[in-house]
Amino acid sequence: MNEPIGPHKVEPGIRSESAQARAFRPRGKAIALAVLLLMGASYYYMRAGSTPAVAARPPPSVTVSPPIQRDIERRLGFLGQFSAVNRVELRAQVGGVLTQIHFEDGAIVKKGDVLFEIDREPYEIKLNLAKAELTSAQARLALATRELSRAQALQRSEAGSVQNVDQKVAEHRAAQAAIDRAEAQVHDARFDLDRTKVRAPFAGRMGAHLVSTGNLISGNRAGSSPTTLLATIVSLDPVYIDFDMSENDYAAFQQERVGRTGPVFNRVALAPTGDENFSRQAVLNFIDNSLDRSSGTIHARATAQNSDLSLTPGGFARIRLVVSNPEPALLVPDAAVLADLTDHIVYVVGQDHLVTPKKVEIGDLRGGLRVIRAGLSLNDKVIIDGIPTVRAGAEVTPQEGAIQYSSEADQVAFGGSP
Repeated sequence: MNEPIGPHKVEPGIRSESAQARAFRPRGKAIALAVLLLMGASYYYMRAGSTPAVAARPPPSVTVSPPIQRDIERRLGFLGQFSAVNRVELRAQVGGVLTQIHFEDGAIVKKGDVLFEIDREPYEIKLNLAKAELTSAQARLALATRELSRAQALQRSEAGSVQNVDQKVAEHRAAQAAIDRAEAQVHDARFDLDRTKVRAPFAGRMGAHLVSTGNLISGNRAGSSPTTLLATIVSLDPVYIDFDMSENDYAAFQQERVGRTGPVFNRVALAPTGDENFSRQAVLNFIDNSLDRSSGTIHARATAQNSDLSLTPGGFARIRLVVSNPEPALLVPDAAVLADLTDHIVYVVGQDHLVTPKKVEIGDLRGGLRVIRAGLSLNDKVIIDGIPTVRAGAEVTPQEGAIQYSSEADQVAFGGSP
């Protein structure tokens, strides 16, 4: 008879279900983890094998061209200021009450136009007195002449003395001197009367009047005592353009002019304020005789015609001055020249298609291009387009281009052909 198995009695050799599960649990976790790792590794290698490699970026494309060569003259640039050839402060030569003003402020007047009038009456009185004095002197001269004639007749008839004749001769000469003095007084009085009208000494533009009618003004012909300033007048055509050369620019100017003559070296191009082009011309006609020790500059001046009256004294203008005869020079687009601190560089492409920076010495703009005075040769391939995409030492794909020179732009920039 078999004995029943109790809850606390287990048949030998047989484990309970819960015990088997507990024995299998650690082993199952390890197997599941291994399976997951194997699947992850397989997925990674499958993706790595199926993803294509990233293609290398091609070299950037740039446009290159050799510099062009032109025969151009060397020029210097300055900033100048216009000034009047003639400028006068109008002051009266006689004093009195100002009675009339004959111009509008800022008006253009002609030479000889009456600008101011001073009360004439005191000077008319002075002229009349001088004329009366002259009439009296003439009467005395007539009397002295008759008395001298009688004295000489008496001397010839031995009725008169030599002393009497000498006395009459002296009286006659004194009467003649009185006439000369009276005539000078008449001329002086007429001079003052004429100067009661203040006239324009030359054609030009008036400033504002500084006194009003009814004012008592002071005048002096010699200018030795204070006089009243009435207004100012400036001439308009031609005008001066004044500028200063640095010592280095002046040395270059002098060096280039040695042994060379001709009007080209006195030609100056002007670009007044507001004018983009150097559309006006002037002639250099003065360079000072010494350098200013305080500024290290020397003063120069040119004369410009101003028939249209568009140039105003006091205004500014850019100046270009020719300092040499035309000589061969290389030119490239201005955009191809880059600033590098205090130097300038251009990028060139060699036979190996590698970019190389070259330090250059630049000049001014000609025909819309930048003059290169040193640092380049005609065989260099200069990058003229695509510069932002390149760097020194990088490889590029060059494409041939062409540099265009604008003769019209150069003529307009220098005021036309000489």
